[in-house]
Amino acid sequence: MGGPDLRLRLALAIAIASPLACSSPKDTPDASAPAPSASQAAVAPPATSAAPTPSKPLSPAERQGSVIARSPKGDALFVADEDHKVLRKIPLPLAPGASATEVPLLGAPAQVLPIDGAVLVTIRDPGLLLVLKPDASGVLGEASRVALPADAWGLAATADARHAFVTSAWTHTVSKIDLAAGKVVWSADVAREPRGIAVLGSGEILVSHLVGADVTHIGEESGAPVVKTIGVMPSPVRAPSGKKLHASLGYSLVTSPDEGRLFVARHAVGALARRSWFGQPTVDVVLLPGKNGRTAPEQLAATHVGGLPSQKSRVADLTMTADTPVSIPGRDKGPFTQPRAMVYRAKSDTLLVAGEGDDVVAELDAVALDPTLAIVRIFQVGQKYDPGYGAAGECGAPAGITLSADEDTAYVFCRSTYDVVAIDLAAKAPVDPIVRDRQTLVHLADDTLSAEAQKGRRLFYNATDPILSGGLGCAGCHPEGRDDGHVWHEATFDTIDGLHTNFVGVYENIPDLAKTKGFPRRTPMLAGLVNAAGPYGWHGESPDLGARITAGMGLHRWGGMPQNIGGAAVGRASLVAAFVREGLVPPPRENRELTDKEKRGRELFLNKGTKCAHCHVPETQYTDRTPYPLKRLPPVSGFEDESKQEFKTPSLRFVAGRAPYFHDGRVSTLEKLVELNGDRMGNTSHLPAEDREALIAFLKTL
Repeated sequence: MGGPDLRLRLALAIAIASPLACSSPKDTPDASAPAPSASQAAVAPPATSAAPTPSKPLSPAERQGSVIARSPKGDALFVADEDHKVLRKIPLPLAPGASATEVPLLGAPAQVLPIDGAVLVTIRDPGLLLVLKPDASGVLGEASRVALPADAWGLAATADARHAFVTSAWTHTVSKIDLAAGKVVWSADVAREPRGIAVLGSGEILVSHLVGADVTHIGEESGAPVVKTIGVMPSPVRAPSGKKLHASLGYSLVTSPDEGRLFVARHAVGALARRSWFGQPTVDVVLLPGKNGRTAPEQLAATHVGGLPSQKSRVADLTMTADTPVSIPGRDKGPFTQPRAMVYRAKSDTLLVAGEGDDVVAELDAVALDPTLAIVRIFQVGQKYDPGYGAAGECGAPAGITLSADEDTAYVFCRSTYDVVAIDLAAKAPVDPIVRDRQTLVHLADDTLSAEAQKGRRLFYNATDPILSGGLGCAGCHPEGRDDGHVWHEATFDTIDGLHTNFVGVYENIPDLAKTKGFPRRTPMLAGLVNAAGPYGWHGESPDLGARITAGMGLHRWGGMPQNIGGAAVGRASLVAAFVREGLVPPPRENRELTDKEKRGRELFLNKGTKCAHCHVPETQYTDRTPYPLKRLPPVSGFEDESKQEFKTPSLRFVAGRAPYFHDGRVSTLEKLVELNGDRMGNTSHLPAEDREALIAFLKTL
């Protein structure tokens, strides 16, 4: 294996952090099975029900779902094609021009898991787990269906395939399913946006999150779920001294074959590196209990060697250390951008991570303190982005990876172009770690959006376009059009070209970098909330969506916009605007009758005395899109006191899933927001506790 610095290997000097904090959430999880929604109940389940029948216990890799997965016999690939709402079966070996068999589904699939005799598929809306089985002619048909909390996403099974576990992203739940009985055993409430899921041989499960730094651990006591939190430090090698960073994009986590190590791929917001305003990609390593006498999770960490450079007068010189262990020309931002999927290659003890933003698959040393600093090679699966707004180059936005049985081939599904690429892993790692040779590629389907929105889709994910992106794609902060849960610094910097206003992840402990501490700006959600003509921006400063996207191009990069770009920025903005309006899917909303408590909350919301509906107009997505002066708020710690207090009324659609609240993210829950509001936004100070609870209950239905 070529490339990694041996100083980073576990066999040598390792610094292990103190046992990770593992705590139970304040709220007790609901151990009862969820009631199906109206949309789920409207579709009657099939009469038959059958569980998978594996011939031997499933390995850690075999019991974990993905967007793309190999059949146990190795004769086919399965792809969960979310945008076309089909499951695709592709024959192996992969050959150019190969045709795929389509299995129409009840909704958009998220992940697929083939097991001997069956194929499991999660459906996002309505939330379902489907068990598909082949008939005598080999055609897949539905054998059973289980109603789940909406937005069913991540999928895994126990080693004996008797039970499956599913994460439901928007409804922040994890469910255990008895596959033989075809029913939910329990559903547990967890933190925001649970995504990746791994089932240990002990039956315990580990869950990563699209928002936040910690990992969820779920065990069982007396048949009921016990939810705990494992505090995992994002990118400890690159974090400013003494600071725990925010993390996002936690789509995937895997264990080593012996289940001794857990790997969590995500983005560490604010991690230090050259020319990085937004942070760094990371694969954080946790040593799991049960190995070498460990009784609690322990995180691999390292100490800064040499500290930060002494001269910090220019943004372009923001470098973690003077002696970076691994340096690849042109890749100061890390081996991949916007991690989306990951697999463990046991024969080489390496990790393969798909970079959604730069169309790469990075192979990293899994036996390193920080795998992102131990690069084996980088496969460029898509061509370099060009001024044609994404018209050229195959394999855009790789979203899933699976390995062949001998682990010599990686199959990658690309979400924005609907291609599958086969990567040859058996070839010797080159001296130049960046592999650009074209691999076998199969095009599965064409995009169904308008021509403008198709190009906008490529741009939305892409982090390499020199005009649109400053190193992170739109999807880096707005995954699936949602939000990363982060509060960014909007600050003015003194660069070589003069003063520029930018968003940055974090810059504490970096002297002389900022002219001010900056203003706090929470990442807004896009999906389902960008159909209005305008205005946009927290102050309503952008007259339309295109203008807001164009302004964002300057805010999301060091030093402002490139010079002399003409109308290129405006053209790109119009394409992205087309995609976010046509292609982003809003979170699921349950269509049901309100409870008495929720009806009381609606009455209070519409009441002229509370004045909630005066600004949050129901007919226009609960906003009038008008800026209003707010009563002065005390400054948020670590930020500048903001003098301009006029803010545009935000929409309340999907507000229950968009914490933290206010433009500065100062409030963590809706309950706290209403409690602290007083008469700042509407008049709520006079409401008794019972009415406040009713108002909150109604807000959660929007």
